[in-house]
Amino acid sequence: MNSHKGITSKPGLLMAAVSLSLLVACNKAPESPVAAVTAPAASTEAAKAAPEATLASYTAEQFYATKSYMGNKINHNGQSLLVASDETGVFNLYRVSLDGSSWQQLTKSTTDAMMPVDWFPQDDRVLYTADQGGNELHHLYVLAPDGTVTDITPGEKLKAMFLDWHGNDAFWVASNERDPKFFDLYKYDAKTYQRTLVYQNNDGLTVDAVSDDGRYLALSKERTNADNNLYIIDLQSKEQKPQHITPHEGNITFAIHGFSRDSKTLIYGSDQNSEFSQAQLYDITSNKSSLYQQADWDISFIDFSKDNKFKVVGVNADASTKIQILDQNTGQELKLPPLPVGDLRGINFSDDSQYLSFYVNADNSPSNLYVWKVGDAQAKRLTQALDSAIDEKNLVMSEVVRYASFDGLQVPALLYRPQQAKDTAKVPALIWIHGGPGGQSRTGYNPTIQHLVNQGYAVLAVNNRGSSGYGKTFYHLDDLKHGEDDLQDIVFGKKYLQSLNWVASDRIGVMGGSYGGYLTMAAMAFTDEFKVGINIFGVTNWLRTLESIPPWWESFRESLYAELGDPAKDAERLKRISPLFHGDKVKKPVLVVQGANDPRVLQVESDEMVAAIKKNGVPVEYVLFPDEGHGFVKKANRITAQQAYLSFLQKHL
Repeated sequence: MNSHKGITSKPGLLMAAVSLSLLVACNKAPESPVAAVTAPAASTEAAKAAPEATLASYTAEQFYATKSYMGNKINHNGQSLLVASDETGVFNLYRVSLDGSSWQQLTKSTTDAMMPVDWFPQDDRVLYTADQGGNELHHLYVLAPDGTVTDITPGEKLKAMFLDWHGNDAFWVASNERDPKFFDLYKYDAKTYQRTLVYQNNDGLTVDAVSDDGRYLALSKERTNADNNLYIIDLQSKEQKPQHITPHEGNITFAIHGFSRDSKTLIYGSDQNSEFSQAQLYDITSNKSSLYQQADWDISFIDFSKDNKFKVVGVNADASTKIQILDQNTGQELKLPPLPVGDLRGINFSDDSQYLSFYVNADNSPSNLYVWKVGDAQAKRLTQALDSAIDEKNLVMSEVVRYASFDGLQVPALLYRPQQAKDTAKVPALIWIHGGPGGQSRTGYNPTIQHLVNQGYAVLAVNNRGSSGYGKTFYHLDDLKHGEDDLQDIVFGKKYLQSLNWVASDRIGVMGGSYGGYLTMAAMAFTDEFKVGINIFGVTNWLRTLESIPPWWESFRESLYAELGDPAKDAERLKRISPLFHGDKVKKPVLVVQGANDPRVLQVESDEMVAAIKKNGVPVEYVLFPDEGHGFVKKANRITAQQAYLSFLQKHL
């Protein structure tokens, strides 16, 4: 499928949940145009009937012997897939036959992750992207069939991103080389790679989508984290004046899904008339909007196959993404073949819609790649992601639970119960906090969690107030209350765990990455509730973090300040909620893990936090990776981090 996904979607400041690193850690295909669909119920019954396996304990090396895969675009003649795999320890590109019998390695990087973008429309050249050591300054590269590599976005300290194809002869690229704060739009010739500046972004807008005919550009503008606006520019107009298409009063959030294939309408999400984002259809000629599709949860995305035969709708339903694939000619839903229990991710149709490639992912099974000839009785599985030493029956499925917080708010969470847990054999427990603010813990394979659960630790993945996916009221409950009300949701998550008769109530810790790392340190500094804390690249000094956000987030600055606070105006509060200034209050052991190249949470944040805890005479361990950024994409580093988590917990919890 050709994605019309925006190139600079709201970062949520630190949201590791949408970063490459956490997608790798969770072994998920990227949340691309089409993310997931629940497998048929028949396969669920088959899973229930399967015999129980003898419980075995597995090492971090065994969990990370699992292969992670990214991408699955089908080439122009429907013969090959473009896939990235980390089986060498670093993500590299592979050309994979549709039957899985041939895997040809295309790149041989030993340092930086090579991530696939797409095949060229009429030949087997490959577009891919890579940064340098996790610094998030991605360039776009073309890999020719003879192995020649061309950086088509050369330069220093720039970030470039592929947006979409324009027919077979050109493609769109966004780059911040002219002004680090904003992305301009360029049109590239697909043969010569010569480019033309199409839109110079002097308005601080976010470039989201270009219509198939190349005439219209859709953009967005953040005002606050609760309010934004959408615009369309006619690229054939000399003035190129942004036309405001979402006039409104009050706080309303809009999100662009993409243009229709005939380029006559724009589909966008809006929470104007609902707690959740519903799909609207904007007619460009009449300048009018109408309801296009609605659901009981957020509609996450709507996309179309290249030939426009199929429409795919994704809904974020209680921490899982449910999708519907509709045949637009008949109006009937496409019936999928029998599949294992789990979600489908990264759905891609071939150009003629004869083939469908996708990943199947579940809590107890990492993403495996499938190809299905539409209409056949069976789909072909191409990979074995889980290491053969691990029996997935020894891994656990999460349960969606809810508990009351300090003010009666029902907080959703995913509960992982170790198979060792019994009323007579109580287990220690951890609260897992997602990134953000504004992220969401979701169902799906997470080796970090599964390894710890396999070792006998219960995990409660909390979606505290401020998490996405539960309506706009819930999402905004933590605005300007970070480290306060959302922290209490974490504390009451502990109380929920203590109510379970198979949890050791005096052995409960807390851990998280990015914003979850911040809340972990806040829990250790501002409460005496948790026996240990594991802070994975978490903010500890909000003043410095908000003053040093990457320049390419400039268009979101006001939105970030509206949610978290303006360091120029709210310095007193930001200092009050920053754990670094309260290191003397940390009384229990802490593990800190950090990437030296992190552009979001600078290394100095963790350096100073560790020093403050040491000064307090409290046990603190520090793992620093010199070749990682905001998350860890190298397999060896992920193993080292995982071993550090377990060793620390065995020692202190």
